[in-house]
Amino acid sequence: MKTNSVLLFLALVFSALFVGFISKNDEGAYQNEINQWHQKRMDGLKSEDGWLNLAGLFWLKEGDNTFGSDEKNDIVFPKKASKQVGTLVLRDGKVSFKAHSDAQVKLLEAGTSPEFVFEDGKTTTMQEGTLRWFIIKRGPKYGIRLRDLEHPVLSHFQGVERFSVNEAWKVVAKLEKPSTPRTIAITDVLGLVSQQSLVGHAVFEWKGKTYRLAATDAGGGRLFIIFKDKTTSHETYGAGRFLYTDKPDEAGNVILDFNKAINPPCAFSPYATCPLPPAENNLAIRIEAGEKDAKMH
Repeated sequence: MKTNSVLLFLALVFSALFVGFISKNDEGAYQNEINQWHQKRMDGLKSEDGWLNLAGLFWLKEGDNTFGSDEKNDIVFPKKASKQVGTLVLRDGKVSFKAHSDAQVKLLEAGTSPEFVFEDGKTTTMQEGTLRWFIIKRGPKYGIRLRDLEHPVLSHFQGVERFSVNEAWKVVAKLEKPSTPRTIAITDVLGLVSQQSLVGHAVFEWKGKTYRLAATDAGGGRLFIIFKDKTTSHETYGAGRFLYTDKPDEAGNVILDFNKAINPPCAFSPYATCPLPPAENNLAIRIEAGEKDAKMH
């Protein structure tokens, strides 16, 4: 009898240790998943298409816009550019490019017909040396987005501080879709307002209270949420953070993994044009997960 009791006791102890080991192992796997995801994001920021190499944002006027490093140009590029790179001509929402004879400009990633470098929302990338630029459209404005593939920021970048990974912040939410199609007004840092299709509200509970976040379509089967919380302008970036998630499952559930909450591009460069959170996405709680303020500028 005594032997049976000892065996039962040992079995219970082993079972508890085994469950604890499994739990710890699962926790470690999730931490590794988030760490790998974060490292991939840091690599993306430093890539040629990342946000760290932005070197300028210049708005075009209708008609001719001369540009280059000479201060006599309408738009002044960094000193490493030719004194006269050329002229960008904006007419009726399309932009053409005339290179100066002394400039060595290459056309990359051509998304337009040969006579234009911007048309119908499509753009062609231009390059001289380590500088790359292309045309963007924001509301009624057209501008040059300039990159420097050898921007000093790239060598000085030390990564982004985060809150400790906490799986409790991987929250299941119910997506409440609007009864009729509607849009939500999103304002960007330039003060321009655009109407975005509202996919729905992600409704979740935290410590017994219910919270709602308006979500728009991010494309590629994903949802996009811009939010503020009680850490904003303190530990986290003052213009809020971004969160992406997959579209709802058959039960209408979405996963809000706040450990993947990220800084907007404007946190890394003054030359980005970021959307701001709608007022209804200002949460009255502290989301102690995800990226902290990058403190880049």
